[in-house]
Amino acid sequence: MRNIKLVLEYDGSRYQGWQRLGKDESTNTISNKIVEVIKKMTNEDVELFCGARTEVGVHAYGQVVNFKTTTDMTLIEIKRYLNRYLPMDIAVIEIEAMPERFHAQLNAASKVYLYRMAINDVPSVFERKYVYHSFKKPDVEAMKQAAQVLVGKHDFKNFSTVKKNKSTEKEIYDIDIYEDGNEIQFTISGNDFLHNMVRMILGTLIDIGLGNRKKEEIEAIFAGKDGVVSSAPVDPKGLYLQEVHYK
Repeated sequence: MRNIKLVLEYDGSRYQGWQRLGKDESTNTISNKIVEVIKKMTNEDVELFCGARTEVGVHAYGQVVNFKTTTDMTLIEIKRYLNRYLPMDIAVIEIEAMPERFHAQLNAASKVYLYRMAINDVPSVFERKYVYHSFKKPDVEAMKQAAQVLVGKHDFKNFSTVKKNKSTEKEIYDIDIYEDGNEIQFTISGNDFLHNMVRMILGTLIDIGLGNRKKEEIEAIFAGKDGVVSSAPVDPKGLYLQEVHYK
């Protein structure tokens, strides 16, 4: 049995996230599209594991997945087949044979997300599906100061919509905020992220930058003080899974 690792990029605009199970189950997911093509290619029912389960509307520059197969196709044949039959908004950019014990989800050491926010008096016609637009420019220095409060190991339960009783303590390694032309870009890296955690953190930072709330509220959100909650999640169209790191 061969263990195949893929690095993918995809436009998440028209999908219900990486995977959609439970009461909101859907076949219009990125993982389902890939599994369908792999089954057609190998005539096998494969299980696909990913480095990070991206949410509805979120994109990826470097999603990592793995699956096991008995096919004797070469790696380049597998890559070409997948890119020929996958939808044009999903692409395999790298392929590699891995040791049997490699697992894209369980072996992931850290994940990096990028968020793009455009500041302009007219939203871009061409970028409208891939950046969050704001007419008002937020205070970048205020957001940087607030971001430092979030860095480190914390209980991020109040910065997520997680429902299961699993550990909500995560560690954020770094939040970088910088200007690139008429864009403000945020990169956030950490060991793992809860459901909607990245988007709720970013929503809170942007509200602080726009003067709608103060950085001191972050500690109150962590503590769960009455009436102090995180900001609403940012629009997913500006969010990208940039890369997944492995030891």
